[in-house]
Amino acid sequence: MSKYYVTTSIPYVNAEPHIGFAMELLYGDVLARAARNRGQEVIYSTGTDEHGGKIEEKAKEQSKSTEQYVDEISARFQQLTKTLMISNNRFIRTTDKGHVQRAAVIWKQLSKDIYKSKYEGWYCTGDEAFYTDTEVKANGGVCPAHNRPYEKLVEENYFFRLSKYTDKIREAIESNSFIITPDTRRNEIMSVLNQGLDDISISRPKDKISWGIAVPGDSTQVMYVWFEALMNYITVLGFPEHDDFKKYWPADVQIIGKDILRFHAAIWPAMLMSLGLDLPKRLYVHGFVTADGKKMSKSLGNVINPFDVVESYGVDPFRYYMLRHVPSYEDGDFSWQKFNEAYNAELANELGNLVQRTVAMAIKYLDGKVKNIPPSEHDTKAYETAIEACRFDRALDDVWDQIRSLNQYIDEEKPWEVAKSGDDDHLNEVIAYLISSVREIAELLLPFLPEAAARIKQAVGSDEIKPVDGMLFPRRD
Repeated sequence: MSKYYVTTSIPYVNAEPHIGFAMELLYGDVLARAARNRGQEVIYSTGTDEHGGKIEEKAKEQSKSTEQYVDEISARFQQLTKTLMISNNRFIRTTDKGHVQRAAVIWKQLSKDIYKSKYEGWYCTGDEAFYTDTEVKANGGVCPAHNRPYEKLVEENYFFRLSKYTDKIREAIESNSFIITPDTRRNEIMSVLNQGLDDISISRPKDKISWGIAVPGDSTQVMYVWFEALMNYITVLGFPEHDDFKKYWPADVQIIGKDILRFHAAIWPAMLMSLGLDLPKRLYVHGFVTADGKKMSKSLGNVINPFDVVESYGVDPFRYYMLRHVPSYEDGDFSWQKFNEAYNAELANELGNLVQRTVAMAIKYLDGKVKNIPPSEHDTKAYETAIEACRFDRALDDVWDQIRSLNQYIDEEKPWEVAKSGDDDHLNEVIAYLISSVREIAELLLPFLPEAAARIKQAVGSDEIKPVDGMLFPRRD
């Protein structure tokens, strides 16, 4: 049996889970569920990134110990996976003992490409990132995301020879041994590579940031949070000795947001090359989600809480909207008006109606016993290709084309009139075709709408057609 390994990024625990990361979890879930449906053995990993100065700041703001703070926020991310019915079978925290130990092993294995040098540059604690003079000047000396001045730092840090791997990374992308999806993000990182990569600082003095993993052999330094966090994708598999690592690496798909492209398309591949490991097969880079066309912010009061949406509508409607109505390759928008329209017109009316009508007619006219149900003739190649390319919106478009054509088929065939005519053979033929098609729709929807798909299969999956248990998409509020 073949393997399949998919990861999300691991979000920083400086804030509650937001809708953008909820979307990322859903993307990984579709890929994992689809792979399981193909009979593959799957590891789907997500987790939380928990070190760095920003985390210490947040804990102090809330008068909590850093340990208490990270435990509470990480628990919220773990709850989100349960709320959204995410089928991950790994959840890694960078404060896990195993990750800390294995990060030290990785550091030592990278030592041929690590050296110590003085660093002078601009730093933003809010981003846990360094910035160039050009970037700082363009922003007037103030970080636009956090409205705080950049700090000028002069430190002696450890550096990683990122520049050494510029050409090798470019070659991997050009040869498609490391696929970056979509092409716009591939082009973006190729532009960075064509300018050449610079060596990067990968540690901070412990007297500046104490909340981090110690550099092996140097108690005065801690690993830079972004460098250490990237290691999670192999530490979660038990690198270097565990059987899971030997079986599942390289990752089939790694999913990230566009704001962390450079870390995952330049720094992470270079680290893997330095370790002598294969690169991930595909890096899928998604966009951002706005609210009614505006960037979400607490000051505007337009932050969409994924827990609230699920509480009101149930999990499948939220999954459906994010997977179909937010473009897979671009930025997207969430609005309650669009969400309600999709819920009523597409889920309740088109899909819900199709299933309810088909089941009701099978029970009413054939007593639930439909003979000679044919295998489905629908070509699923476009659907399968879309999922493989991480075009989740297009995969659902294909399913909905089929749903709409079946509703049209019912209106044209008018089974209720066939029943009146007494043509039992034709009536059975029409309903058998509908049952066959609805069965396939349930299979196609399993990765996307697991709750509804399971209930549809329960109604039409056996020799005897049974009533659907209540509404497919009941409002909870």
